Amino acid sequence: MTDTAAPRGVMPASMISAAVVAAFVGYGSTIALVLAAAQAVGASAAQTASWVLAVCFAKAIGTIGLSLWARIPVILAWSTPGAALIAATTGIRMEEAVGAFILAAALIVLTGLIRPLARLIARIPDGVAAGMLAGVLLPFVLALAPAALAQPASVLPMVLVFLALRRVNPSYAVLAALALGVALAFLTGAAAPVEGAFAAPHPVFIRPEFSASALIGLGVPLYLVTMASQNLPGFATLRAAGYTPPVAPALTVSGALSAVAAFFGAHTVNMAAITAAICLGDDVHPDRAQRWRVGFAYGATWIALGLSGPLVVALMAALPGSLMDALVGIALLGPITGALTATMGHTGSRFAAIVTMIVTASGVTVLGIGAAFWGLVAGLATLAFERR
Repeated sequence: MTDTAAPRGVMPASMISAAVVAAFVGYGSTIALVLAAAQAVGASAAQTASWVLAVCFAKAIGTIGLSLWARIPVILAWSTPGAALIAATTGIRMEEAVGAFILAAALIVLTGLIRPLARLIARIPDGVAAGMLAGVLLPFVLALAPAALAQPASVLPMVLVFLALRRVNPSYAVLAALALGVALAFLTGAAAPVEGAFAAPHPVFIRPEFSASALIGLGVPLYLVTMASQNLPGFATLRAAGYTPPVAPALTVSGALSAVAAFFGAHTVNMAAITAAICLGDDVHPDRAQRWRVGFAYGATWIALGLSGPLVVALMAALPGSLMDALVGIALLGPITGALTATMGHTGSRFAAIVTMIVTASGVTVLGIGAAFWGLVAGLATLAFERR
């Protein structure tokens, strides 16, 4: 029986396979970055597993609920640039990070409810927003070469596999490099013994702390980078596929779910772009009006991935630090390419965008506030000065 001949109410195999591929590509390509973010704010192993569990469940619930309500495939993802931003922070404890996550989530909800706020965010020049994202990602990508020198037997084969598969199917390139790197680390004895791999996953409540430096230095940039680099492209992906995106409900629901998940350590969830594209094509289902059902398979896959959090955390914790640096660097080669292209692509704001990138990448902290915020301030100030 072909997919097109599947009985009514039965999900076609093509829909299930697209959802599973999209979820595994999204998970495998950036899970190392999420774990690096958890390490940067001092999360324990239990808190890190709770982070993975909560963010996966938030994505699953949001995708299923929004797809069912809107009758279109509304695919959610975790904020990859947001995870990079968190991983680049210093001096912020887990409790303060949770407070920043809650602020970012609340601002996303307000953006969905208050249209002038959405228009204000949309007025931030694309080049400046891209410059902030490029500045956040640059230090991680620069760590790839030193990691290759430290672990050449593992990192160089990963890079070769990534480059080779990127020519055939870029969606699988990072996932294959991740699998190869983990396998080589254990085969060569570079990995430490795995502990706690089969612990039962459970949410860990974290009492938030609201410090001004974390709220301004992490919470506000997390909101901005999530809106500019994830939600807006996600809506554009839906429009390109011929759907009218439910902007206000999607922002409100994803922001509310992010706020709840934040109490268990998770950062923000948002509209997906690349993984969403996998779930929107004609090969998923020939009838566009039926493709919304892919959200159920996608959500179920993310629930399964969330339950595997302790195993993933234990495996990644056993890897050498240089190998983790390499995994993160490889995963971010694609995103930084897009960010740099957008940074240089707008002639009217190109210099201001470069200023934004440089200040953000510098890692400078002023008044306890991180570099991403000051990069945005510097870029907007430069742009205003030039226009005057």
